Amino acid sequence: MRNEITKEMLCEFEDLNELKKDVEKRLDALKKTFHLYFDENVGVNEKGELTIDGYKLQRAIRKVEKFDIDKTVDRLESLNMVDLIQVIKKPDEEKVKAALNLGFLKDEDLEGCIAVHSSGAIYVKPQ
Repeated sequence: MRNEITKEMLCEFEDLNELKKDVEKRLDALKKTFHLYFDENVGVNEKGELTIDGYKLQRAIRKVEKFDIDKTVDRLESLNMVDLIQVIKKPDEEKVKAALNLGFLKDEDLEGCIAVHSSGAIYVKPQ
C-alpha cells in the first residue's frame, strides 16, 4: 500500500496548524485571565473555585520541592554527612570534543560510545 500526498492534504495541514496556534494563544489568554481573577480574589498561589451558570472553574496549585543542589551539598558536607551525597560520573562533552579536535583522542577510541537519536518534524509552507 502506498500513501499519497495531495495538495488538499498540505492545505488542510497548514490551515489546521494555524488554527492550532490561534487556539493555543486564545487558551493561554483565558488561563492568564483566570489566574489573575484567582490571584485577586483568593490569593496568589491559592486554590480556588468559581461556578457560573453550570460551569465550574477551578484552580489547583501544584507544589514541587527540590533541593538546591549547591546549598544542600555544602550543608551536608558541613554536617559530615557525605554519605548522603551522590557522585555522578559523566563525560564532559566539551572537553571530549576538544580532545578529539586536538588529536588526544581518535574517533575510534569512542566507537560505540555515541548514541544518536533522531526524530522527524513536519513543516508545510506555502511557496
